Amino acid sequence: MARTFLVLRAFDDQHRHWQLSALARTLGMTRPTTLRLLGALEREGMVERTAGGEYRLGPGAIRLGALAQRATDLPEAARPELAALAAATGETASLEILVGTEIMVLAEVRGTHRGAWTEVVGGRWPAHAAATGKLLLADARAHDDGWAEFRAETRGRLARFTTRTPATLARLEAALDEVESEGVSAAIEELEPGYTAVAAPVRNHLGRAVAAVCLGGPSERLPARRLAALQREVRAAADRISARLGAPAAVPSRRRSA
Repeated sequence: MARTFLVLRAFDDQHRHWQLSALARTLGMTRPTTLRLLGALEREGMVERTAGGEYRLGPGAIRLGALAQRATDLPEAARPELAALAAATGETASLEILVGTEIMVLAEVRGTHRGAWTEVVGGRWPAHAAATGKLLLADARAHDDGWAEFRAETRGRLARFTTRTPATLARLEAALDEVESEGVSAAIEELEPGYTAVAAPVRNHLGRAVAAVCLGGPSERLPARRLAALQREVRAAADRISARLGAPAAVPSRRRSA
């Protein structure tokens, strides 16, 4: 049984396909033993063979992975941190994900300040004009996962909401470079006049940004001089949520090669 799990654990983000000989060599097993274990896993749908003769995870393993992901309820994991962040700052804290060219609010806790901004759970906003959107787009670009689709869907035409909106791909890419370098994001009146937000990534066990924590409110209460301190608070909250998802202790920023 232990060796069967060794075979399953050999499949990861860097090794999605294995040749029999390479897998046996990596695991320190004989080819016949490795083939026998793969055969047992294949019968249970945990692995399958490709047309080229390689092995990959099968539908059974994928179903188990989906169940495990759903068992870790992201909004529930984030809600205590959102509540603490809203209480500490008085501003509205939210958890948001990237959906195509938009960000969607998964959870929010309204701030204590009078007139605190209200996010609508399930609401969507253009990603290029949002602090969370820029953060998640930067991760998508760094990992070549979703960025090409974003460019294709927008066709380089990005809506302008204020004079600060990064409404061209060149301006957006420059903003993403900054986000990638800093590891946090800010949007100062880019989505609408008078509204400022900061954001930090929530990462999964692979170190990928699967969501972002946002803190937003009136620009008069979030002036430029406060943003660095607020970003530290938001990042700390996001890091604690990430830890619950099994994220690595520290994830270095990924600068793309020129």
